[in-house]
Amino acid sequence: MFIETETTPNPATLKFLPGQQVMPSGTRDFASPEEAEASPLAQALFDTGEVTGVFFGTSFVSVTAAPGVSWSDLKPQVVAVLLDHFVSQAPLFAGGDASGFSVPPEADDGDLGDDAGTEDVVAQIKELIETRVRPAVANDGGDIRYRGFREGVVYLSMQGACSGCPSST
Repeated sequence: MFIETETTPNPATLKFLPGQQVMPSGTRDFASPEEAEASPLAQALFDTGEVTGVFFGTSFVSVTAAPGVSWSDLKPQVVAVLLDHFVSQAPLFAGGDASGFSVPPEADDGDLGDDAGTEDVVAQIKELIETRVRPAVANDGGDIRYRGFREGVVYLSMQGACSGCPSST
């Protein structure tokens, strides 16, 4: 098995492509070791002690290095963890099933809602995000989540490689 790596616009994050499906659909972002407890793979990546974020896409895993950590030191560790996981065909999530873990969820406490009477505009915004923005963001190792449309402003959250990236602000 060969795992490809790609740089992302975020210098702290690399995108790892195992050449097989990671998530059956959707994405999952792990911003802390506590969140990673749901996934043995994410937990193993955090256990290196040099990772601050893990993101699963349908065909990739993005890993964010801790400040001051060199990718030349961390990359072989990450590749070893990924190889162990995919060669052993271990489940991605502790329950063995990715259902219920997909992001964006249907409802979230971070959602701001939409102004009344903006349903048509919101539908167009969401369509643009799905057809134009999300594929480009996924190509860079991340995801985008719609949070709301209020007073003419679209609120979004960036995840994975795009969270905290200088290019996404």
